Amino acid sequence: MKKHMILIIALFGLGSYALGQNKSLLYDFSEIPQSLMVNPGVQSDFKWYAGVPALSHLSFQVGSSGLSANTLFANDGLDFNDKVRDRLIFGMSPNDELSGNYQIELLNIGFRGRDTGNLYSAGIYHEGDAIGYWFKDYAILAFEGNADRVGQRFDLGHLKTRGDVLNVFHFGVNHQWKRNVTIGARAKIYSSIASFDSSKNKGFFVTTEGQNNLLASTLDADLKWRTSGIFDLRAAEEDGTIASTVLKKGFFGGNLGLGFDLGFTYNLNEQTVITGSLLDLGFIYHTKDVMSYSLKGNATVEGVEIILPDALNDPNADFWQELVDEVEQFIPFEDNNKNYITFRPTKLYASIRYDFGEQVPPKGNCDCGPYATLGSFRAKYANSFGGQLYMINRPRGPQAALSAFYLRRLGNVMALKTTYTIDKFSYTNVGLGLNLQAGPVNLYVMADNLLGYGNIANSNYASFQLGLNIISWGKN
Repeated sequence: MKKHMILIIALFGLGSYALGQNKSLLYDFSEIPQSLMVNPGVQSDFKWYAGVPALSHLSFQVGSSGLSANTLFANDGLDFNDKVRDRLIFGMSPNDELSGNYQIELLNIGFRGRDTGNLYSAGIYHEGDAIGYWFKDYAILAFEGNADRVGQRFDLGHLKTRGDVLNVFHFGVNHQWKRNVTIGARAKIYSSIASFDSSKNKGFFVTTEGQNNLLASTLDADLKWRTSGIFDLRAAEEDGTIASTVLKKGFFGGNLGLGFDLGFTYNLNEQTVITGSLLDLGFIYHTKDVMSYSLKGNATVEGVEIILPDALNDPNADFWQELVDEVEQFIPFEDNNKNYITFRPTKLYASIRYDFGEQVPPKGNCDCGPYATLGSFRAKYANSFGGQLYMINRPRGPQAALSAFYLRRLGNVMALKTTYTIDKFSYTNVGLGLNLQAGPVNLYVMADNLLGYGNIANSNYASFQLGLNIISWGKN
Protein backbone atom coordinates (compact mmCIF):
# COMPACT_ATOMS: atom_id res chain seq x y z
CA MET A 1 0.00 0.00 0.00
CA LYS A 2 2.85 2.39 0.82
CA LYS A 3 4.38 2.25 -2.64
CA HIS A 4 0.93 2.64 -4.21
CA MET A 5 0.40 5.88 -2.31
CA ILE A 6 3.86 7.15 -3.31
CA LEU A 7 2.93 6.71 -6.97
CA ILE A 8 -0.41 8.46 -6.52
CA ILE A 9 1.19 11.38 -4.67
CA ALA A 10 3.83 11.67 -7.38
CA LEU A 11 1.17 11.81 -10.08
CA PHE A 12 -1.04 14.38 -8.41
CA GLY A 13 1.92 16.35 -7.06
CA LEU A 14 2.89 17.36 -10.59
CA GLY A 15 -0.25 19.45 -10.79
CA SER A 16 0.06 21.15 -7.45
CA TYR A 17 -0.14 24.55 -9.06
CA ALA A 18 -3.45 25.92 -8.76
CA LEU A 19 -1.39 24.30 -19.22
CA GLY A 20 -1.43 27.69 -20.18
CA GLN A 21 -5.09 28.14 -19.70
CA ASN A 22 -7.56 27.95 -22.57
CA LYS A 23 -9.67 31.06 -22.00
CA SER A 24 -12.32 30.27 -24.59
CA LEU A 25 -15.01 32.20 -22.71
CA LEU A 26 -12.91 35.35 -22.38
CA TYR A 27 -11.63 35.28 -25.96
CA ASP A 28 -13.33 37.88 -28.19
CA PHE A 29 -15.65 38.90 -25.33
CA SER A 30 -15.02 42.54 -26.23
CA GLU A 31 -17.13 44.04 -23.41
CA ILE A 32 -14.41 42.88 -20.98
CA PRO A 33 -11.07 44.73 -20.96
CA GLN A 34 -9.18 41.50 -20.22
CA SER A 35 -10.14 40.21 -23.67
CA LEU A 36 -7.18 42.30 -24.82
CA MET A 37 -4.92 39.91 -22.91
CA VAL A 38 -5.92 36.96 -25.11
CA ASN A 39 -6.09 39.01 -28.33
CA PRO A 40 -4.21 42.32 -28.46
CA GLY A 41 -6.10 43.05 -31.68
CA VAL A 42 -9.63 42.72 -30.33
CA GLN A 43 -12.14 45.41 -31.33
CA SER A 44 -12.80 47.64 -28.33
CA ASP A 45 -14.67 50.87 -27.62
CA PHE A 46 -13.24 51.92 -24.25
CA LYS A 47 -12.00 55.46 -23.70
CA TRP A 48 -10.13 54.17 -20.66
CA TYR A 49 -10.34 51.39 -18.11
CA ALA A 50 -8.68 50.48 -14.85
CA GLY A 51 -8.75 47.07 -13.23
CA VAL A 52 -9.24 46.90 -9.48
CA PRO A 53 -5.75 45.85 -8.27
CA ALA A 54 -5.47 42.10 -7.58
CA LEU A 55 -9.19 41.69 -8.43
CA SER A 56 -9.38 42.62 -12.10
CA HIS A 57 -8.61 39.06 -13.20
CA LEU A 58 -8.39 35.89 -11.14
CA SER A 59 -8.28 32.57 -12.94
CA PHE A 60 -7.69 28.95 -12.02
CA GLN A 61 -7.57 25.82 -14.17
CA VAL A 62 -6.61 22.22 -13.53
CA GLY A 63 -7.04 19.21 -15.80
CA SER A 64 -6.24 15.52 -15.81
CA SER A 65 -6.65 13.65 -19.07
CA GLY A 66 -6.03 10.19 -17.60
CA LEU A 67 -8.17 9.76 -14.52
CA SER A 68 -10.08 11.59 -11.82
CA ALA A 69 -9.88 11.22 -8.06
CA ASN A 70 -13.11 9.20 -8.16
CA THR A 71 -11.45 6.66 -10.46
CA LEU A 72 -9.30 5.45 -7.58
CA PHE A 73 -11.14 6.45 -4.42
CA ALA A 74 -14.79 5.76 -5.28
CA ASN A 75 -16.53 3.38 -2.89
CA ASP A 76 -17.37 0.88 -5.62
CA GLY A 77 -16.51 -2.36 -3.81
CA LEU A 78 -13.37 -2.98 -5.90
CA ASP A 79 -10.03 -3.68 -4.32
CA PHE A 80 -7.91 -0.52 -4.14
CA ASN A 81 -4.73 -2.34 -5.15
CA ASP A 82 -6.44 -3.66 -8.28
CA LYS A 83 -7.64 -0.18 -9.19
CA VAL A 84 -4.14 1.23 -8.79
CA ARG A 85 -2.73 -1.47 -11.03
CA ASP A 86 -5.45 -1.54 -13.71
CA ARG A 87 -6.51 2.10 -13.88
CA LEU A 88 -3.38 4.00 -12.87
CA ILE A 89 -0.24 1.96 -13.58
CA PHE A 90 -1.41 0.22 -16.75
CA GLY A 91 -4.57 2.20 -17.55
CA MET A 92 -2.90 5.53 -18.33
CA SER A 93 -0.64 6.28 -21.28
CA PRO A 94 2.51 8.45 -21.50
CA ASN A 95 0.39 11.07 -23.31
CA ASP A 96 -1.93 11.49 -20.34
CA GLU A 97 -1.21 14.63 -18.39
CA LEU A 98 -1.95 16.52 -15.23
CA SER A 99 -1.65 20.25 -15.75
CA GLY A 100 -2.63 23.40 -13.92
CA ASN A 101 -2.52 27.15 -14.20
CA TYR A 102 -3.42 30.10 -12.00
CA GLN A 103 -3.22 33.80 -12.77
CA ILE A 104 -3.65 36.89 -10.60
CA GLU A 105 -3.72 40.30 -12.27
CA LEU A 106 -1.96 42.78 -10.02
CA LEU A 107 -2.49 45.83 -12.25
CA ASN A 108 -4.15 46.49 -15.61
CA ILE A 109 -4.94 49.87 -17.17
CA GLY A 110 -5.83 51.06 -20.67
CA PHE A 111 -6.41 54.43 -22.31
CA ARG A 112 -6.83 56.01 -25.73
CA GLY A 113 -4.20 58.35 -27.10
CA ARG A 114 -4.72 61.56 -29.02
CA ASP A 115 -5.08 59.38 -32.07
CA THR A 116 -8.33 57.76 -31.02
CA GLY A 117 -7.56 54.73 -33.19
CA ASN A 118 -4.90 53.70 -30.64
CA LEU A 119 -5.70 52.05 -27.33
CA TYR A 120 -2.71 51.61 -25.01
CA SER A 121 -2.63 49.06 -22.19
CA ALA A 122 -0.15 48.15 -19.48
CA GLY A 123 -0.02 46.02 -16.36
CA ILE A 124 1.44 43.25 -14.26
CA TYR A 125 0.16 39.76 -13.59
CA HIS A 126 1.41 36.84 -11.52
CA GLU A 127 1.19 33.35 -13.01
CA GLY A 128 1.93 29.75 -12.12
CA ASP A 129 1.88 27.01 -14.74
CA ALA A 130 2.87 23.34 -14.55
CA ILE A 131 2.43 20.16 -16.55
CA GLY A 132 3.48 16.57 -15.98
CA TYR A 133 2.94 13.54 -18.21
CA TRP A 134 2.36 10.06 -16.84
CA PHE A 135 5.76 8.36 -16.44
CA LYS A 136 4.32 4.94 -17.22
CA ASP A 137 7.46 2.82 -17.57
CA TYR A 138 8.95 4.33 -14.42
CA ALA A 139 5.75 3.44 -12.57
CA ILE A 140 5.80 -0.15 -13.84
CA LEU A 141 9.42 -0.55 -12.70
CA ALA A 142 8.59 0.84 -9.27
CA PHE A 143 5.42 -1.24 -8.96
CA GLU A 144 6.54 -4.62 -10.33
CA GLY A 145 10.30 -4.46 -10.82
CA ASN A 146 12.08 -6.00 -13.78
CA ALA A 147 12.53 -9.65 -12.73
CA ASP A 148 9.54 -10.89 -14.73
CA ARG A 149 10.07 -8.52 -17.66
CA VAL A 150 13.20 -9.87 -19.30
CA GLY A 151 13.68 -8.32 -22.73
CA GLN A 152 11.24 -5.43 -22.19
CA ARG A 153 12.65 -1.97 -22.82
CA PHE A 154 11.53 0.66 -20.35
CA ASP A 155 11.40 4.06 -22.04
CA LEU A 156 13.15 6.73 -19.97
CA GLY A 157 11.60 9.41 -22.18
CA HIS A 158 8.30 8.94 -20.34
CA LEU A 159 9.52 11.47 -17.76
CA LYS A 160 8.42 14.88 -19.09
CA THR A 161 7.46 17.75 -16.81
CA ARG A 162 7.94 21.50 -16.48
CA GLY A 163 6.63 24.38 -14.41
CA ASP A 164 7.07 28.10 -13.79
CA VAL A 165 6.06 30.72 -11.25
CA LEU A 166 6.65 34.25 -12.50
CA ASN A 167 5.51 37.84 -12.79
CA VAL A 168 4.82 39.34 -16.22
CA PHE A 169 5.12 43.07 -16.99
CA HIS A 170 3.42 44.09 -20.23
CA PHE A 171 2.69 47.04 -22.49
CA GLY A 172 0.45 46.83 -25.55
CA VAL A 173 -0.98 48.87 -28.41
CA ASN A 174 -4.33 48.18 -30.06
CA HIS A 175 -4.58 50.00 -33.40
CA GLN A 176 -7.47 50.53 -35.80
CA TRP A 177 -5.48 50.03 -38.99
CA LYS A 178 -8.27 50.16 -41.56
CA ARG A 179 -12.02 50.57 -41.46
CA ASN A 180 -12.43 46.82 -41.08
CA VAL A 181 -9.10 45.75 -39.58
CA THR A 182 -7.84 46.05 -36.01
CA ILE A 183 -4.33 44.89 -35.09
CA GLY A 184 -2.48 44.73 -31.80
CA ALA A 185 0.85 43.88 -30.23
CA ARG A 186 2.13 43.53 -26.68
CA ALA A 187 5.66 43.42 -25.30
CA LYS A 188 6.37 41.44 -22.13
CA ILE A 189 9.13 41.20 -19.56
CA TYR A 190 9.16 37.95 -17.58
CA SER A 191 10.56 37.91 -14.04
CA SER A 192 10.83 34.26 -12.99
CA ILE A 193 10.45 33.38 -9.32
CA ALA A 194 10.97 29.61 -9.65
CA SER A 195 11.20 27.15 -12.52
CA PHE A 196 11.81 23.46 -13.18
CA ASP A 197 12.17 21.59 -16.44
CA SER A 198 12.80 17.97 -17.39
CA SER A 199 11.22 17.64 -20.80
CA LYS A 200 13.90 16.29 -23.17
CA ASN A 201 14.76 12.96 -21.58
CA LYS A 202 15.52 9.87 -23.64
CA GLY A 203 17.04 6.43 -23.25
CA PHE A 204 16.00 2.99 -22.01
CA PHE A 205 16.53 0.34 -19.37
CA VAL A 206 16.35 -3.35 -20.29
CA THR A 207 17.10 -6.68 -18.60
CA THR A 208 18.40 -9.58 -20.67
CA GLU A 209 19.99 -12.98 -20.08
CA GLY A 210 23.54 -12.63 -18.79
CA GLN A 211 26.75 -14.43 -19.59
CA ASN A 212 28.46 -14.49 -16.17
CA ASN A 213 25.24 -14.19 -14.16
CA LEU A 214 21.65 -15.13 -14.84
CA LEU A 215 20.61 -11.61 -15.78
CA ALA A 216 22.26 -8.53 -17.26
CA SER A 217 20.89 -4.99 -16.98
CA THR A 218 21.55 -2.33 -19.61
CA LEU A 219 21.00 1.36 -18.98
CA ASP A 220 21.25 3.85 -21.84
CA ALA A 221 20.36 7.24 -20.42
CA ASP A 222 20.28 10.88 -21.43
CA LEU A 223 18.37 12.52 -18.59
CA LYS A 224 18.38 16.10 -17.40
CA TRP A 225 16.60 18.04 -14.66
CA ARG A 226 17.02 21.83 -14.56
CA THR A 227 15.84 24.25 -11.87
CA SER A 228 16.17 27.90 -10.99
CA GLY A 229 14.99 29.78 -7.93
CA ILE A 230 14.10 26.61 -6.00
CA PHE A 231 16.97 26.64 -3.51
CA ASP A 232 16.55 30.34 -2.74
CA LEU A 233 12.90 29.71 -1.87
CA ARG A 234 13.81 26.78 0.37
CA ALA A 235 16.38 28.89 2.21
CA ALA A 236 13.88 31.75 2.53
CA GLU A 237 11.30 29.37 3.99
CA GLU A 238 13.77 28.27 6.67
CA ASP A 239 14.71 31.90 7.41
CA GLY A 240 11.13 33.10 7.50
CA THR A 241 11.70 35.51 4.60
CA ILE A 242 9.63 33.74 1.96
CA ALA A 243 7.32 36.73 1.28
CA SER A 244 10.13 39.23 0.73
CA THR A 245 12.08 36.75 -1.40
CA VAL A 246 9.10 36.08 -3.68
CA LEU A 247 8.45 39.82 -3.93
CA LYS A 248 12.07 40.54 -4.84
CA LYS A 249 12.29 37.79 -7.44
CA GLY A 250 8.96 38.75 -8.95
CA PHE A 251 9.98 42.39 -9.44
CA PHE A 252 13.08 42.08 -11.61
CA GLY A 253 15.19 40.30 -8.99
CA GLY A 254 14.71 36.89 -10.57
CA ASN A 255 15.63 35.36 -13.89
CA LEU A 256 14.47 37.64 -16.70
CA GLY A 257 13.08 37.07 -20.18
CA LEU A 258 11.32 38.76 -23.07
CA GLY A 259 8.15 37.94 -24.99
CA PHE A 260 5.53 39.26 -27.40
CA ASP A 261 1.82 38.88 -28.16
CA LEU A 262 0.26 39.57 -31.56
CA GLY A 263 -3.38 39.68 -32.63
CA PHE A 264 -5.91 40.93 -35.18
CA THR A 265 -9.63 41.28 -35.96
CA TYR A 266 -10.83 41.38 -39.57
CA ASN A 267 -14.38 42.12 -40.67
CA LEU A 268 -15.08 40.10 -43.82
CA ASN A 269 -18.33 42.03 -44.07
CA GLU A 270 -20.65 43.86 -41.73
CA GLN A 271 -21.64 40.74 -39.80
CA THR A 272 -18.86 38.18 -40.37
CA VAL A 273 -15.62 38.51 -38.41
CA ILE A 274 -12.43 36.46 -38.15
CA THR A 275 -9.86 36.90 -35.39
CA GLY A 276 -6.53 35.43 -34.39
CA SER A 277 -3.76 35.86 -31.83
CA LEU A 278 -0.37 34.41 -30.97
CA LEU A 279 0.63 34.73 -27.31
CA ASP A 280 3.86 34.33 -25.36
CA LEU A 281 6.39 34.22 -28.17
CA GLY A 282 9.21 34.47 -25.68
CA PHE A 283 11.90 32.99 -23.48
CA ILE A 284 13.47 33.23 -20.02
CA TYR A 285 17.25 33.23 -19.52
CA HIS A 286 18.04 31.47 -16.23
CA THR A 287 21.23 32.79 -14.61
CA LYS A 288 20.44 33.00 -10.86
CA ASP A 289 20.13 30.15 -8.36
CA VAL A 290 20.52 27.66 -11.21
CA MET A 291 21.05 23.95 -10.60
CA SER A 292 21.05 21.26 -13.28
CA TYR A 293 21.39 17.50 -12.88
CA SER A 294 22.22 15.08 -15.65
CA LEU A 295 22.71 11.36 -16.16
CA LYS A 296 24.22 10.52 -19.53
CA GLY A 297 25.91 7.40 -20.90
CA ASN A 298 25.33 3.66 -21.26
CA ALA A 299 26.49 0.55 -19.44
CA THR A 300 25.65 -3.13 -19.07
CA VAL A 301 26.22 -4.87 -15.72
CA GLU A 302 25.47 -8.36 -14.47
CA GLY A 303 25.39 -7.55 -10.81
CA VAL A 304 28.13 -8.40 -8.32
CA GLU A 305 30.58 -10.76 -9.99
CA ILE A 306 32.64 -12.89 -7.57
CA ILE A 307 35.19 -15.14 -9.21
CA LEU A 308 36.45 -17.87 -6.93
CA PRO A 309 39.05 -18.61 -5.72
CA ASP A 310 40.57 -15.25 -6.83
CA ALA A 311 38.12 -13.28 -4.69
CA LEU A 312 39.49 -14.93 -1.53
CA ASN A 313 42.91 -13.34 -2.09
CA ASP A 314 41.50 -9.96 -0.97
CA PRO A 315 39.12 -10.48 1.97
CA ASN A 316 38.64 -6.67 2.32
CA ALA A 317 37.29 -6.21 -1.20
CA ASP A 318 34.03 -4.24 -1.35
CA PHE A 319 32.25 -5.87 -4.29
CA TRP A 320 29.17 -3.65 -4.07
CA GLN A 321 31.26 -0.47 -4.18
CA GLU A 322 33.15 -1.82 -7.16
CA LEU A 323 29.83 -2.35 -8.92
CA VAL A 324 28.74 1.22 -8.14
CA ASP A 325 32.06 2.62 -9.34
CA GLU A 326 31.77 0.64 -12.56
CA VAL A 327 28.31 2.02 -13.31
CA GLU A 328 29.30 5.60 -12.47
CA GLN A 329 32.31 5.32 -14.76
CA PHE A 330 30.08 4.68 -17.77
CA ILE A 331 27.04 6.72 -16.72
CA PRO A 332 28.28 9.70 -14.71
CA PHE A 333 25.79 11.63 -12.58
CA GLU A 334 26.66 15.30 -12.76
CA ASP A 335 25.37 18.58 -11.42
CA ASN A 336 26.30 22.09 -12.52
CA ASN A 337 25.29 25.75 -12.34
CA LYS A 338 25.34 26.53 -16.06
CA ASN A 339 22.93 29.15 -17.38
CA TYR A 340 20.12 27.91 -19.61
CA ILE A 341 17.14 29.15 -21.63
CA THR A 342 13.53 27.98 -21.49
CA PHE A 343 10.86 28.99 -23.98
CA ARG A 344 7.40 30.00 -22.88
CA PRO A 345 4.43 27.77 -23.86
CA THR A 346 3.25 29.65 -26.96
CA LYS A 347 -0.52 29.81 -27.44
CA LEU A 348 -2.60 30.36 -30.57
CA TYR A 349 -6.24 31.46 -30.82
CA ALA A 350 -8.40 31.80 -33.92
CA SER A 351 -12.13 32.29 -34.43
CA ILE A 352 -14.87 33.03 -36.93
CA ARG A 353 -18.00 34.84 -35.74
CA TYR A 354 -21.34 35.74 -37.28
CA ASP A 355 -23.33 38.61 -35.74
CA PHE A 356 -27.09 38.98 -36.18
CA GLY A 357 -30.23 40.44 -34.65
CA GLU A 358 -30.77 43.99 -33.46
CA GLN A 359 -27.84 46.36 -33.25
CA VAL A 360 -26.83 47.39 -29.74
CA PRO A 361 -26.18 51.15 -29.50
CA PRO A 362 -22.64 52.05 -28.41
CA LYS A 363 -22.10 52.79 -24.75
CA GLY A 364 -20.31 56.01 -25.55
CA ASN A 365 -20.48 57.93 -28.81
CA CYS A 366 -18.27 60.98 -29.09
CA ASP A 367 -15.97 62.54 -31.66
CA CYS A 368 -12.99 61.04 -29.85
CA GLY A 369 -14.33 57.46 -29.91
CA PRO A 370 -13.79 54.74 -32.46
CA TYR A 371 -17.47 54.66 -33.42
CA ALA A 372 -17.11 58.08 -34.99
CA THR A 373 -14.95 56.69 -37.80
CA LEU A 374 -15.75 53.01 -38.08
CA GLY A 375 -19.44 53.08 -38.82
CA SER A 376 -21.40 49.89 -39.17
CA PHE A 377 -18.33 47.63 -39.23
CA ARG A 378 -17.92 48.22 -35.50
CA ALA A 379 -21.60 48.03 -34.58
CA LYS A 380 -22.45 45.39 -31.99
CA TYR A 381 -25.33 42.99 -32.50
CA ALA A 382 -27.55 41.37 -29.94
CA ASN A 383 -26.47 37.87 -31.00
CA SER A 384 -23.25 36.22 -32.14
CA PHE A 385 -22.26 32.63 -32.75
CA GLY A 386 -19.22 30.91 -34.21
CA GLY A 387 -16.26 28.64 -33.59
CA GLN A 388 -12.88 28.99 -31.91
CA LEU A 389 -9.59 27.13 -32.13
CA TYR A 390 -7.02 27.03 -29.32
CA MET A 391 -3.55 25.49 -29.49
CA ILE A 392 -0.64 25.46 -27.05
CA ASN A 393 2.90 24.20 -27.44
CA ARG A 394 3.59 21.45 -24.90
CA PRO A 395 6.53 19.06 -24.24
CA ARG A 396 4.82 16.25 -26.20
CA GLY A 397 3.80 18.50 -29.07
CA PRO A 398 0.93 20.90 -29.84
CA GLN A 399 -2.28 20.46 -27.87
CA ALA A 400 -5.56 21.68 -29.36
CA ALA A 401 -9.14 22.47 -28.35
CA LEU A 402 -12.18 23.33 -30.45
CA SER A 403 -15.08 25.43 -29.17
CA ALA A 404 -18.48 26.46 -30.48
CA PHE A 405 -19.96 29.55 -28.84
CA TYR A 406 -23.06 31.71 -28.62
CA LEU A 407 -23.03 35.27 -27.27
CA ARG A 408 -26.17 37.13 -26.23
CA ARG A 409 -26.17 40.85 -25.37
CA LEU A 410 -28.98 42.36 -23.33
CA GLY A 411 -28.45 46.01 -24.16
CA ASN A 412 -25.30 47.49 -22.63
CA VAL A 413 -26.01 46.09 -19.18
CA MET A 414 -25.53 42.36 -19.50
CA ALA A 415 -23.91 39.87 -21.87
CA LEU A 416 -23.85 36.08 -21.70
CA LYS A 417 -21.50 33.75 -23.54
CA THR A 418 -21.77 29.98 -23.58
CA THR A 419 -19.26 27.56 -25.09
CA TYR A 420 -19.06 23.87 -25.90
CA THR A 421 -15.44 22.69 -25.98
CA ILE A 422 -13.82 19.45 -27.08
CA ASP A 423 -10.27 18.73 -25.95
CA LYS A 424 -8.19 15.92 -24.44
CA PHE A 425 -9.76 16.48 -21.01
CA SER A 426 -13.44 16.28 -21.91
CA TYR A 427 -15.92 15.91 -24.77
CA THR A 428 -18.73 17.44 -22.70
CA ASN A 429 -17.23 20.75 -21.58
CA VAL A 430 -20.01 23.34 -21.40
CA GLY A 431 -18.95 26.78 -20.18
CA LEU A 432 -20.83 29.95 -19.26
CA GLY A 433 -19.61 33.52 -18.89
CA LEU A 434 -21.56 36.45 -17.46
CA ASN A 435 -20.61 40.12 -17.89
CA LEU A 436 -22.44 42.85 -15.95
CA GLN A 437 -22.06 46.59 -16.45
CA ALA A 438 -23.45 48.83 -13.68
CA GLY A 439 -22.53 52.34 -14.73
CA PRO A 440 -18.72 52.40 -14.86
CA VAL A 441 -18.38 49.20 -12.81
CA ASN A 442 -17.68 46.06 -14.80
CA LEU A 443 -17.98 42.59 -13.23
CA TYR A 444 -17.50 39.27 -14.99
CA VAL A 445 -17.66 35.65 -13.84
CA MET A 446 -16.86 32.60 -15.98
CA ALA A 447 -16.70 28.85 -15.44
CA ASP A 448 -15.97 25.88 -17.71
CA ASN A 449 -17.13 22.26 -17.57
CA LEU A 450 -20.33 23.07 -15.71
CA LEU A 451 -21.61 19.49 -16.07
CA GLY A 452 -18.68 18.32 -13.97
CA TYR A 453 -19.62 20.44 -10.95
CA GLY A 454 -22.26 17.92 -9.98
CA ASN A 455 -19.50 15.52 -9.01
CA ILE A 456 -16.14 17.30 -8.73
CA ALA A 457 -14.34 14.10 -7.69
CA ASN A 458 -15.34 12.50 -10.98
CA SER A 459 -14.42 15.50 -13.12
CA ASN A 460 -11.27 15.69 -15.25
CA TYR A 461 -11.31 19.45 -15.72
CA ALA A 462 -12.20 22.62 -13.84
CA SER A 463 -11.73 26.27 -14.82
CA PHE A 464 -12.90 29.50 -13.22
CA GLN A 465 -12.38 33.23 -13.94
CA LEU A 466 -13.65 36.45 -12.40
CA GLY A 467 -12.74 40.12 -12.42
CA LEU A 468 -13.70 43.68 -11.54
CA ASN A 469 -12.94 46.80 -13.60
CA ILE A 470 -13.84 50.46 -13.91
CA ILE A 471 -14.60 51.51 -17.50
CA SER A 472 -15.22 54.85 -19.20
CA TRP A 473 -16.53 55.36 -22.73
CA GLY A 474 -16.49 59.16 -22.60
CA LYS A 475 -19.47 61.52 -22.85
CA ASN A 476 -21.50 62.81 -25.78
